[in-house]
Amino acid sequence: MGVRSLYLIAVLPLLAFNAPSFAADIVSESGSQATISAAHHSESNIIVATARARTLLDIRYDPKYVRLDYPGGDVDPSTGVCTDVIIRTFRDAMRFDFQKAVHEDMKANFSQYPKIWGLKRADKNIDHRRVPNLETFLTRQGTSLPVTKNPEDYLPGDIVTWRLGGRLPHMAIISDKKSPWGTPLVIHNVGQGVVEDDLLFNTDIEGHFRFKPNPNMRTQTAAVSGAR
Repeated sequence: MGVRSLYLIAVLPLLAFNAPSFAADIVSESGSQATISAAHHSESNIIVATARARTLLDIRYDPKYVRLDYPGGDVDPSTGVCTDVIIRTFRDAMRFDFQKAVHEDMKANFSQYPKIWGLKRADKNIDHRRVPNLETFLTRQGTSLPVTKNPEDYLPGDIVTWRLGGRLPHMAIISDKKSPWGTPLVIHNVGQGVVEDDLLFNTDIEGHFRFKPNPNMRTQTAAVSGAR
């Protein structure tokens, strides 16, 4: 059984379970705080469930440069890095394409993005797979939150970044599960495939984001992307 088949078996029941309340929350336009809170809760559930399904897959960590289709491009489904957990999860759960969004924003605002790699223009093949670029994009979307040591500040579906060892950019999705001492677990790929574990406060946090793309930022067709 292939990676895509395993992913479909894992994630479709989770999305189906959450889909009715998610749809009801999104179509409501009452503007009430209760509706907004319910929508956030439902979206967070879907994000976490979709990310968790990836822990069941055998993903080989591979950071090499790959030419991608555009939009909706992805590396081989059996490979990936930490950013691919976020990219694939939001593509499946939220119908949101980080590749397209980051590429368009970088083309229009290239000077606002890091110059770590010596590039002179946007590159749709790799830009969205780099943690500093995603940090910049998420900040520009107004989704950055304070970095604290309070576990209650980190909600399911949030995105967190670090500099592992003081230099290696890394990112993960906050889980709805917690450690025995109350720290939220994270879902990420740090080199041994996608796992759910207790990393959050084990090293200094660089960034904290709560990103729920607006409906007009999402693709028109919801399609499960296998292990993308």
